[in-house]
Amino acid sequence: MSAVTSTGTLYVVATPIGNLGDMTIRGLETLKTVDAIAAEDTRHTSGLLSHFGISKKLIAVHEHNERQSAEKLLMQLQAGENIALVTDAGTPGISDPGAVVVDLVRKAGVKVVPIPGASAVIAALSASGITQNGFHFHGFLPASGAARRKVLESLKSQTVTLVFYEAPHRIVECVEDLANVLGGERRLTFARELTKTFETFYTCRADEASAWLQADTNQQRGEFVLLVEAAAVKEAEEIPEETVRVLKLLLADLPLKQAVKLATEITHEKKNVLYEFALKLKENP
Repeated sequence: MSAVTSTGTLYVVATPIGNLGDMTIRGLETLKTVDAIAAEDTRHTSGLLSHFGISKKLIAVHEHNERQSAEKLLMQLQAGENIALVTDAGTPGISDPGAVVVDLVRKAGVKVVPIPGASAVIAALSASGITQNGFHFHGFLPASGAARRKVLESLKSQTVTLVFYEAPHRIVECVEDLANVLGGERRLTFARELTKTFETFYTCRADEASAWLQADTNQQRGEFVLLVEAAAVKEAEEIPEETVRVLKLLLADLPLKQAVKLATEITHEKKNVLYEFALKLKENP
């Protein structure tokens, strides 16, 4: 009678976004002990492993083969192998390959364990000094100008900080679209080359961003995280009187989040608008 083989575990491992010193101890231990490593670019990951003296079987999992690779990885996991999933930099599945693999593996009932670490979006937010409540992470905008502007139009009324990734060859046209679509008066923060030698944080009005970039072409190099100031929250007189009345009644007896949820269902007003207004009511009844 043959022994029953238990399924393996998929470890989602964050890797440094620039500074190799940001690799976590737990991440290293995981990479050392798994049976194989699924990587976005095996050549890039080979360099990382070599730096830390790790030798492992590598499996390519990139945006063009992610679905097929996910099915193969699932078979290996079901056969009892433990596998680490990494991308070139940062956390898998966050504007990088990985989400398709994780989704398929979890649906199959195989255990998935996150090994947290570097993330460009969180690093940028943490050092930006932005105090607005909440953020909307979009990742990369479309490369086409028309498609990019269409997406920005859909995000224009968001009352939380907008966060985007952008590549150097599109950065100038991207910030020009940000200013034209979202409004030139909004504050825009550049977080460039995070954790690397030429790491840069710079904040200006959106309509000043293109000039800043073009004044020094060095500032157009590297990878960018862009943080855009939230849209202004509607003032009380812009929210229907009946909606305000309903929200106040609910806030009198319920926690803020529950009151906003119910008010949204009753009035069909945008949830983020009511949430921001409810916060103001709490601060200034």
